[in-house]
Amino acid sequence: MTYKYLLVATDLNDECHPVVARAQDLATASGARLALVHVIEPMAMAFGGDVPMDLSMLQQQQFDQARERLDGFASHYPSLSPEQRFLAYGQPRQEIHRLVKEQGCDLVVVGSHGRHGLALLLGSTANDILHGAPCDVLAVRLNRTE
Repeated sequence: MTYKYLLVATDLNDECHPVVARAQDLATASGARLALVHVIEPMAMAFGGDVPMDLSMLQQQQFDQARERLDGFASHYPSLSPEQRFLAYGQPRQEIHRLVKEQGCDLVVVGSHGRHGLALLLGSTANDILHGAPCDVLAVRLNRTE
């Protein structure tokens, strides 16, 4: 199967660079487009929601910092224009699935951890993305340096 549009879901950690490299190789081999996505998870309300707080300013700071981190991460890949970098806010599984549908992606590339059991093998976020994904999912093994 030849892919036309690959989406790399990343947490912007340095160990994710091999995941992007694998996706770039696939995209080059098949003439596909490539994009990155990072999902910011919403802040939990302090005190279990008992104390009403306006978190909009903190959330905006979180979003701005994530944009800077995404741009810094993507600077390693000059062929990825700003239009190929997505920042989403919400639950990672839902946001990635939504973006896949909106953009017409046919492969999501994620990093995985080499542990035992499906959830441990992939990690909880990668496992979530796999289940119910509207397209193929490629899990690239992450080399952890511990």
